[in-house]
Amino acid sequence: MARSRGRDDTARRRRDHGRKRLRPRGVYVFTEGEVTEPMYIDLVLQHGVPAFPDRPVEIHYPDEHAPSKRRKPLPLVEAAIPVLREVERDAKKAGLKKDDWNWPQVWCLFDRDEHDQIPTAFARARQAGVRIAYSHPCFELWRLLHYQNYTSTFSGVCGSAAAKLRQRPGFAQTYGRNIRSVSEEQAKHVMPGQLLERYGKARGYAQQINAEHRGSDETAWDPFTDVWRFVEEAVGIADY
Repeated sequence: MARSRGRDDTARRRRDHGRKRLRPRGVYVFTEGEVTEPMYIDLVLQHGVPAFPDRPVEIHYPDEHAPSKRRKPLPLVEAAIPVLREVERDAKKAGLKKDDWNWPQVWCLFDRDEHDQIPTAFARARQAGVRIAYSHPCFELWRLLHYQNYTSTFSGVCGSAAAKLRQRPGFAQTYGRNIRSVSEEQAKHVMPGQLLERYGKARGYAQQINAEHRGSDETAWDPFTDVWRFVEEAVGIADY
């Protein structure tokens, strides 16, 4: 795989009762964004509080060098399916079972934005066992919820969510004490000050807005984000 990150180097090196190295949970992540989502995940790994410190996790980015045309919901899922089959075969050979905590996981993180075939991507992922963390209109909603609650529709316009994020008091200063504003391109880079000690509030806001969407059409879930599921179920982080 192209790149990997470990949640806890000390835990990864820990040996099971002095006999053998503890096998980490391999989490294989396909991201729509080339910058924002991987930066966010790396910060969560660095600053997060593990729910189970003795359960190491390794994050892999199989699509690190994928072109933009492949970083859309359905192509991401299609690329993730053979990876899932491969890592599950390897896990079985290693003696793992599906209910083991370190059984591998494969995730796709993508947005509603203006993409086509969102329902198809969800259907194929469910059938194959690929997990999805989905944001409507985009990942910037999840980042915005670290600052405030937001329940109004964005009408699928990611730029609106991104603009509201950049306008939040103190956001620009996370890039430098004397910085007063940042561009849309600069704001793609996630800074620790935008996250730390804000997770519980963001998670609560996300769960509240998600509860309003009961239909089966994912394109109508506006706003929506369940990135917190990835943080907890994949990375094993309880807080940051």
